[in-house]
Amino acid sequence: MQLDDVLADLSAENAELDLLVGGLPADGWATPTPAEGWTIAHQIAHLAWTDEASRLAATEPAEFQAELQKAMANPAGFVEDGAAELASLPPGELLTYWRETRGALPDALRSVPAGEKVLWFGPPMSPTSMATARIMETWAHGQDVADALGVQRKPTARLKHVAHLAVRTRNFAYLLNDRTPPAEEFRVELQGPDGETWSWGPEDAEQRVTGPALDFCLLATQRRHRDDLGVRAVGADAGAWLGIIQAFAGLPGKGRRPGQFAGSPDGRRADAGSPDGGRGPVG
Repeated sequence: MQLDDVLADLSAENAELDLLVGGLPADGWATPTPAEGWTIAHQIAHLAWTDEASRLAATEPAEFQAELQKAMANPAGFVEDGAAELASLPPGELLTYWRETRGALPDALRSVPAGEKVLWFGPPMSPTSMATARIMETWAHGQDVADALGVQRKPTARLKHVAHLAVRTRNFAYLLNDRTPPAEEFRVELQGPDGETWSWGPEDAEQRVTGPALDFCLLATQRRHRDDLGVRAVGADAGAWLGIIQAFAGLPGKGRRPGQFAGSPDGRRADAGSPDGGRGPVG
């Protein structure tokens, strides 16, 4: 897809999440989410922090290098620190700041010279891939907010961005877990929300992953446990990948417990204070 098309989907994803939080009363921002220790305010603060980091990476790489050094010095804590600092703002100020940071990002990504990549906490990315990553993270943290509020979101075709990123980062997930990526490509076939099939990899690949796109994306962002999803693997390597899959660039997270979301109106709501999923700089 072209950058402007991806940015349009990013805007739509942000707008959908804004509908969930824009009208919350002040005390609603303190609602716990499935990420342990994180309220709704922390979720939005993290998105705002990462949007600003993305803008810096695209337009002020020297300043971003300083942020990268901080991350390397404190890989387990700098994301928490950034979220906590912004989450302490009054809800109205935080909401305004998030709208400003996400609003500044499209022009920043458009300003990157053709052919150049943007530094990041994981591998460098093209502006289009950076926008795709922002869709993934906004959707994932939006899921945490929706779970906290007991809201069932309707899946959209924007999930294809999340799934695509998860497939493209297969080898990165292996490396993060100190494993050697398989040389063989996998076949991934997912059923999109409207019944269409999304596919990646050779049709004749022996290692295969199939299932609903929503379930695959929930697994790849560690927002649901594998046992609670309809994602299936054929082949030992494909099965191993589903055990470590992550679409975000941070350290591997604890994920979610089996059955953690049972009992909610849609069968997917978390109880407060449950173990965190991946919350890295892109997740």
